[in-house]
Amino acid sequence: MKNVASSFKNRVLYIAVAYLLMGAACLGFWLSGGKYQSVAGGVLGACCMLFPLLATMVAQAVEHKPLLRDLGISWKINRWWFAGWLVVPFVVLLAALFTWVFAGSDFTLHTIAFQRLEEQMKMGPAAIVAVTAFSGMVAGITVNALVAFGEEVGWRGYLLRQFAGCGFLKTAVLTGIVWGLWHAPIILLGHNYPNHPVSGVFFMVVLCVLLSVIIQYFRIKSGSVLVAAVMHGTFNALAGMVLFFVENPNELLMGMEGAAGFLSMALVAVGLFLFDRYVTLDNIFTSPVLLQAPQND
Repeated sequence: MKNVASSFKNRVLYIAVAYLLMGAACLGFWLSGGKYQSVAGGVLGACCMLFPLLATMVAQAVEHKPLLRDLGISWKINRWWFAGWLVVPFVVLLAALFTWVFAGSDFTLHTIAFQRLEEQMKMGPAAIVAVTAFSGMVAGITVNALVAFGEEVGWRGYLLRQFAGCGFLKTAVLTGIVWGLWHAPIILLGHNYPNHPVSGVFFMVVLCVLLSVIIQYFRIKSGSVLVAAVMHGTFNALAGMVLFFVENPNELLMGMEGAAGFLSMALVAVGLFLFDRYVTLDNIFTSPVLLQAPQND
């Protein structure tokens, strides 16, 4: 009972600090008259990704633990690193197909944004998509992963450790809800859902719950939170491509942040469940979370 109470207090402390930092930063930005759709807004978004790391530092200090101790930071590379990295473009591709279906006649190769890319890059549509996708994949394992580590060391590092022993799906859902609501202040400023900031908070929670299931699976299989950072970073790099060919898209219906993305993530999550149950026979989805050591393969 003492360990359970301690774990609960640790979770509350971590969440409270992460929420406080996010809320204070966004409130200060709003009071200063800042506009999220600007360079300043982009800087704010990048800085916010460091808040879970800072919350982790506070929580680790309270527990009298070294800063990065027992958070799953392992450089022992195995096949699950690559599997996690490569599953992201598959999710994005599925979301693009659903967006194409939902867009109907609004799907066009001549969107204003894409025409600007053609003028800047001096390439055809296929070449632009290929170059952008390649650049996103590279960014996902380098600079984007570095920035995303600020979040993942908290969500799939510290918080996952606090949920160790709980069921996989329970942990993924609770982490996803906490993660999604953590975004609420910046969503209200215009992040991801600039035309639907209030509804966007709910949609962001759904997105985070679904994505949490996928990322958590590879975090556990790989034995490293760095894989979660790579997946998060790659997701951020590629997500915008889904709307390349839709003029004035409905952000609640199309794109990775809308229903199209939710369908793609749900299908991949179901696929992982079936793979886990009938191929690897690990039954991770139906078992308590166990933070295993990295595998050798």
